Amino acid sequence: MMEFSAISPSRAVDEIAAQVREMIATGKIKPGDRLPSERDLSARLGVSRNTLREALRALENAGIVEMRKGATGGAFVLHGSSDVIVGGMRDLYHLGAITPQQFTEARMWLSEVVVRVASERATEEDFAALEANIDASAKAVDFEERARHNRAFHVILARATRNPILIITMEGIVEVFAHFIAQIGPSDNAFVLPSRRRFMKHLRARDAVKAAEEMKRALVRLQTQYMDQWEARSASDQNAK
Repeated sequence: MMEFSAISPSRAVDEIAAQVREMIATGKIKPGDRLPSERDLSARLGVSRNTLREALRALENAGIVEMRKGATGGAFVLHGSSDVIVGGMRDLYHLGAITPQQFTEARMWLSEVVVRVASERATEEDFAALEANIDASAKAVDFEERARHNRAFHVILARATRNPILIITMEGIVEVFAHFIAQIGPSDNAFVLPSRRRFMKHLRARDAVKAAEEMKRALVRLQTQYMDQWEARSASDQNAK
């Protein structure tokens, strides 16, 4: 039974969202459940339907509920998605709260952890997915396609850890990286493919040390190249002013 309580009008939107979050946390509402109708829920809470809709929009933006239209529609509790966190990291980058230096460093640090865990937990299916990604990158006809496969490699590797926090964090970093590359422009990274093939030999052997070393060498080289491009672009923009 979803037992909602009347709330203070001055903080209505926040309190409605807090009640829904608390019910999810305590198991009174589960992913897939449908919340009561707007009419019923607004009456239980003692708020207007406009106030309720504002609270539901806030929960939807937070990735907690999904609003569906139609006779069978309503507010449904989601099973969970990384979209909100990934989108938040992307927004922080665009706002300047995350610098290129910071997220390229973070990618190197996170990748070392991911490689070490994946070396222990990766399955044959994970190895096959990584090798298929490398093959697709090798066949890419242009920089954009190749870069997309190269970024996906890190997400596939993170999934091999079976740890959702590592996976979501890597997805966020990869998303930010895509926007960063779009800003600085394409570059020749011919060394990446041979490095990936060496990396896979170590990963299949479950040699975490050598796999991490190979990944780090490639990422350090990439970071140096990208930061040089970033600084050159920044200097060009500054001169243009």
